[in-house]
Amino acid sequence: MQDSMYKLGVSLVQQNIVEFETLKEALRIKQEEETTTRRGLAQILVTDFGIEENSVYEEIAKFYGFKVLDLPEEVDERIVEFIRNVIKALPENIDNMMREERILIYKYDKNVSVRWLFVSVDPTNRHINEIARAIGAKRYEVRYISPADYERLTEVVYVPENEFLRSIEDSEFEIEAEDPDAIIDEEAIDSEINRGLLVNLVEGMLVEAVRQGASDIHVIPADRTTTKIDFRIDGTLRPWHVQKGVRPEALSAVIKDRSKNIDRFEREMPQDGFIQRNVDNHIIRYRVSVLPIVGREYRFKLESIVIRILDDRKVITDFEKLGFQGGAMEDFKKAISQPQGMVIVTGPTGSGKSTTLIAALSYILRPEINVLTVEDPVEYVIPGVRQVKIGGKTDFERALRAILRHDPDVVMVGEIRDKETAETGIKLANTGHLTFSTLHTNDAPSAISRLFKIGVETFLIAYAINIIIAQRLMRRLCDSCKRPYKQVDPAILQRLGFSDEEIQTTTFYGAVGCKECHGGYRGRVAIHEALYFSREIRKMIFETGDDINEEAIRTQAVSNGMLTLRAAGRERVKQGTTTLQELAAVTSDE
Repeated sequence: MQDSMYKLGVSLVQQNIVEFETLKEALRIKQEEETTTRRGLAQILVTDFGIEENSVYEEIAKFYGFKVLDLPEEVDERIVEFIRNVIKALPENIDNMMREERILIYKYDKNVSVRWLFVSVDPTNRHINEIARAIGAKRYEVRYISPADYERLTEVVYVPENEFLRSIEDSEFEIEAEDPDAIIDEEAIDSEINRGLLVNLVEGMLVEAVRQGASDIHVIPADRTTTKIDFRIDGTLRPWHVQKGVRPEALSAVIKDRSKNIDRFEREMPQDGFIQRNVDNHIIRYRVSVLPIVGREYRFKLESIVIRILDDRKVITDFEKLGFQGGAMEDFKKAISQPQGMVIVTGPTGSGKSTTLIAALSYILRPEINVLTVEDPVEYVIPGVRQVKIGGKTDFERALRAILRHDPDVVMVGEIRDKETAETGIKLANTGHLTFSTLHTNDAPSAISRLFKIGVETFLIAYAINIIIAQRLMRRLCDSCKRPYKQVDPAILQRLGFSDEEIQTTTFYGAVGCKECHGGYRGRVAIHEALYFSREIRKMIFETGDDINEEAIRTQAVSNGMLTLRAAGRERVKQGTTTLQELAAVTSDE
């Protein structure tokens, strides 16, 4: 062992990781501590001499022939759940040892002879043997994990306890009976708020929604003393909490008090604001929408609150990960690589339009171009882009005029809302600027009709636009529990557009549901309809009479290679990614 350690030291010197004198001193300390501590040479070099740990431990892994664990960008939830379950079953002293020594039990496979897999920043750490004995692992493998990957893995494994929710569990709401004739008792509402329990409920709700991967929080008054809180996860609303014994106005007041730009005492008008919190060492922004609603009794002023969670860790900046199928990716790249022209992304709220635009901007972003955006509101901050927020003294028209004087190369207009916005965007596209924007229509051809109906001339539509992308998000099947259908009615498949050959050769899967997913689904996947403005498409639009012939445009685009939304959805079904139910629900007949 001593000989091996000296050889390791020589290797570290040869690789210019440590100086020879430093190595000599570290070996002396190691020899002195041999009977008192169990620190290895690497630990001494890192702790006592400040040698860069990644270099030391990586060289140790190479020297002793340890394999390296390359942690994927998105850690498999099944692995995370396995590690958590193992940790729960360990004695506290062993768990503490693993954290201190940066060791994790990564995997167990009963089908192989070496069933246990450990990962460690220092794969020679002697404490690994103690941990193996504690779990009864007679044979195990150890792999090296870089310090950065270890930190990233522990961030998802060791999820901090939601202290706000724990404080609620330890307490009870005891609200005095209210006067049935009272409409709004501000003192009573203040009394409920000052108990602190509602504050903890709101703060706990904000934290838990992020940890569960929700996109939105819905706070809905149910009756005079009950409020429902739902989370939207993978596009579906799911019950999270029902708070009884509390006036809905009190819970609304707590949320409004914590929101910027919202007046707690305004109950007659819709309001928009935002909240910002540090959740698990990451800044999360929440967009708050307050909407007055009618209850059974008109005298009570109830409000529905929806909170959109803006977690920039979920934003896709890698263009290749958007999931374009067929020739759509190349068409989109070609459209956004041109020096001018308009790119429109269309779809309903929550269909991922902003994600697609951010990925597109990230793809073209480089130091020599000036990228400006006009948004209401600014949801995600994009490094390297100058973003303008609408509000206060800056309205949409004024912001766009200012941007034209700000020497832009690329402009993103948050949304085309009217003729003025559309014409300004097209003006930008026709004057040498690459312009991005969004529109709310059902598919790509209908976006052309929408622009025509709000008054944009056909020659402007035909020659200013490069591409229109329509998109939807479909729920992705859980790989752990999805099961093939034993039999599917061919008539249903034909109505969804599957050919006889596809029906014969495709395995159709259904959602089952397990502890690792939400009713058989986990995550979502995008489908796109990319209408590239080819010469034929431009000519058809230019020669339009009194109305846009959407069907003719769609037919021509399909002959050019465009996948319609339903065709793109069928491809996802054929891949085993989603279900027939999702295909029918998300896409419409062509």
